[in-house]
Amino acid sequence: MPTLNTSMQGKICMVTGATSGIGKETALGLAQMGATVVLVGRDHARGEAAQSEIKTKSGNNAVDLLLADLSSQESIRQLAESFLQKYTQLHVLINNAGVFMLTRRETVDGLETTFAVNQLAPFLLTNLLLDVLKASAPARIVNVSSDAHEAGYIKMDDLQAEKQYRFMRPYGQSKLAVVLFTYELARRLEGTGVTANCLHPGFVATNIGQSGVGSVGRAVVKFIFSNLGISAEEGAKTSIYLASSPDVEGVTGKYFVKSIPKRSAAISYDETLQRQLWEESARLVKLPVKA
Repeated sequence: MPTLNTSMQGKICMVTGATSGIGKETALGLAQMGATVVLVGRDHARGEAAQSEIKTKSGNNAVDLLLADLSSQESIRQLAESFLQKYTQLHVLINNAGVFMLTRRETVDGLETTFAVNQLAPFLLTNLLLDVLKASAPARIVNVSSDAHEAGYIKMDDLQAEKQYRFMRPYGQSKLAVVLFTYELARRLEGTGVTANCLHPGFVATNIGQSGVGSVGRAVVKFIFSNLGISAEEGAKTSIYLASSPDVEGVTGKYFVKSIPKRSAAISYDETLQRQLWEESARLVKLPVKA
């Protein structure tokens, strides 16, 4: 039986996209530190397999599973409700789930999938859980972005990529949106004891980009990621660091690469754009637009 590190004992952590790749390794790392970890995944069988594996490898039985489709706002709301029915505290929220779509697709809500899953899902879930995070302070929100944000730009008049869809543009835009969201969130949370930071995990060999692309597209994406990507375990290190390290207690509104704060793209510091994106995101997920 593995020896349990107890540095996160008593902490409740939620990790989205936790049934494979970076998310699963992040959840495992936190479970090994003694945290109660709530895995969020779409597929029941994969979720149970990940849950069982993490319990076995960590020696920690406090690993829960909640199912949600993060492309559906109704499902996200049900996820938050299910969590709040079971738990009265949340010390760490890791918005890890993401998609990379080669072709334009829409969600059940009629929204472009890349933007809906990569930006609107963490925006909605975070806002639905803010009260419990504040009540659990000190608490941390960790948003997984990407260095692809550096090539991204926000088109407020075409967030849904209806006018033009070139697969890297919506992805870069969504990951830039995550950084903008994180900085605006950090500002709004000042004085609450809840921090918000984002990160680039590295170019990681995961299953991202392999849905909805056909067998040839899947093979190409898999070849690129598996030959050029670092391991999911390596990719999870910064998420685990931001979730657990005493070094970043109270640190907020930063972008991290390899557990070191770095400057994100210049446009990400535009406070007017941060606010505009927040307000539009709130409108799209039907939340009140609070100043």
